[in-house]
Amino acid sequence: MNRINLICLGVRDMERSVKFYRDHLGFQTDETSDNPGIIFFNTSGTKLELYPLEELAKDIDAKNPPVKTGFSGITLAYNAKSRNEVDQVMQLAKKAGAVIVKQPVDVFWGGYSGYFEDPDGYHWEVAYGPGFKFDSQDMLDFGTRE
Repeated sequence: MNRINLICLGVRDMERSVKFYRDHLGFQTDETSDNPGIIFFNTSGTKLELYPLEELAKDIDAKNPPVKTGFSGITLAYNAKSRNEVDQVMQLAKKAGAVIVKQPVDVFWGGYSGYFEDPDGYHWEVAYGPGFKFDSQDMLDFGTRE
């Protein structure tokens, strides 16, 4: 078991989230409805799914749904190919209604990184590293380890 095929985000307002990801950030999908019961976005290497939060919690445990508030300790990441791309993506997210929680800055590991929060409180890091390499599917390539 060494892959992630799908990342599912439980969302409070499907229409708002669909507009945020599809219409403003440009995530690709065949779904045309503004308020579908579920939506899948085509991303390099994985699919991103949005599903109503209450339904997702009930799917996990119908009798005792695990709905929490606050930071869950999980972040999502968009790895850019340049510092300029980091700034462009952060501006796109802000224009889409995201809250910029950390402006991009030079970071301890030699890269350039910032964070935004989507309408449901999920934190996205947008980062560039001078050593980042991408494969033919735009996935980070960390090289082989011996």
